[in-house]
Formats: sequence, C-alpha cells, structure tokens
Amino acid sequence: MLIGLLTAIAASICYGTGSVLQAVGSRRAARANPAAAGVTAHGGPNLTSTAKAAMTWEFIVGTILDFAGFGLGALAARMLPLFLSQTVISANLVITAILSVRMLGLRLTRKEWISIGVVCAALVLLATAAGHEGGHHAPMATHWWLFAVTALIIVGGTVAVRLLGGRAAILAGLLSGLAFGALGVGVRILNGIDPFDPLALLGDPALYAIVLAGVGGMYLHTVALQIGSVNGATAALVVGETVLPGAIGVLWLGDASRPGLAWLAVLGFVLAVAGAVAVAWYGKHDGADAPITDPEPARAPEPEPAPLR
Repeated sequence: MLIGLLTAIAASICYGTGSVLQAVGSRRAARANPAAAGVTAHGGPNLTSTAKAAMTWEFIVGTILDFAGFGLGALAARMLPLFLSQTVISANLVITAILSVRMLGLRLTRKEWISIGVVCAALVLLATAAGHEGGHHAPMATHWWLFAVTALIIVGGTVAVRLLGGRAAILAGLLSGLAFGALGVGVRILNGIDPFDPLALLGDPALYAIVLAGVGGMYLHTVALQIGSVNGATAALVVGETVLPGAIGVLWLGDASRPGLAWLAVLGFVLAVAGAVAVAWYGKHDGADAPITDPEPARAPEPEPAPLR
C-alpha cells in the first residue's frame, strides 16, 4: 500500500508540473506567432496551432513529465484501489495551481485556496480509509466496451472543440479526464501483464483503448489549456479521471475500503470531487489566465479610428 501511494504521489507531481509547462509553451507559441495562431471559425485552435505549441521546449519537457506520470500512474493503478490511485494522481491540481502562481503570474483567490485545501484534506481521508485493491480481470466484453467508449469520448471532444471554440474549454478538460480515467481502468484490467504474455497483451482491446485514451486525452487537455483557464481545465480533468474509474473499481472490480471506514472513504471522495469542482468554477471566472490573444498595438495620437477586431 505504501509503495503504491508513493508511486501515485510521484505521478501527481509529474502531471501537475507537466500541465503548467505545457500551458507556458502553448501561450509562448501563441505570442511568438499570433498571425499564424490557426484557429477555427469559432475561436478554437486547430491542429496546426496545437502542433506549434507542442514544439516549444516547455511543452516538450511537460510532455516528458506526462509520460513519466503515466508510467507511475499505471503502476499505482495496479497496486491501489482505483478510487484512491486516481484521486491521489488528480492532486496534481494542487501542484498546477501553485506553479501557475509562480510561472504564469496568476493570483489565486481565497476561495480557490480554500478549495485546494479541501482537496488535500479529502485525499488524507481517502488514504486513511482505503483498503485492498480488487481484481485485475474482467470479461472480454468489458474490454471491447472500454475501447468503444474511449473512441466516442475522443471523437466527441474533438468535434465539440472545433464547433464551440473557447466555450468548450471546461468540456475539453472534462473529456480529457474521462479519457485518462479510461486509461486507468484499461491498465487495471489489461491482460498479459501478470504473468507476462505478449500475445495476450497484443490481442487485448484494452491495450488499444489505453493508447487511444493517452493520445486523445493529451490532445484534448492541450486544447483546453490553450483556450481556457489552466486551473479550470485541470480541475475539470480531475473530476473526469476520478469519479467514473473510482465507481467502476468499486462496483465491478472489487475495490474496497478498510472495514468500518466505508463512510470515510465516501466522504473523502465526495469532498475531493467537490473541491475540484469549486476550483474549476472559480478558475473559470478568473480572467487572469484567460487565453492569449493578439496584443493590441500601442496607442498613438492618430486621427483614424482603431481597426475593428
């Protein structure tokens, strides 16, 4: 249990730091070449602008940290109940918020700090109440359903971003979280791991659900960082990657709390989700980290009116 918990904490640190570095890279790319920002008719970034962001050194380092977080998170998902591993990993929200103050120049409100404190306290309750993890096996039909649902999440999120633009920031964050939650479930039920069997591994639909969820979730999260609040998008991601996999772990995979502490586990889980939603709400209305737009030219005493946007 302790090794799994430390692994999940390390994954959380990697993810939180990576999110902020990706945001820094995304916004630096937008400032460096605003004329070629590449947005859709509704204001959302297209694949070209996302690719430009991905070529900055900050984004590359952030992506490396994300891969490290993925590996550590995968280990944690097989050593801990999903409601604990996913929620601890989701504490990267705290790392994201603190580093955003330092690296993005944000000022968090008192309500945001209180919400972050609620999340941290809830994680302590969850860690105290968590019991053993359940099984690592599920019917093959479940593996196929996981792949189908993951594909639907990624396709739906991509379409929503292109149609809604900046209004889809929180939705993109939520769907990326659902994708990462599906990734955690896939890692948990993946065949061919113990004992290692490459044929069983390659023939498992859950493996391809993991790949699709990782790549698609990364894309949706990148877009959410470009078009909306960093803390808001990340908090929405937290909700997506904790609630559904946590419920699946308890209802279908046999995850459990310590005897007599089920109420504490439920309380901790609800507080963690509520705290994340609160940060998402307050972050959504914080204009400090609004998406970068083309800077207006310095005003000069010219007789002509300023050009229309």
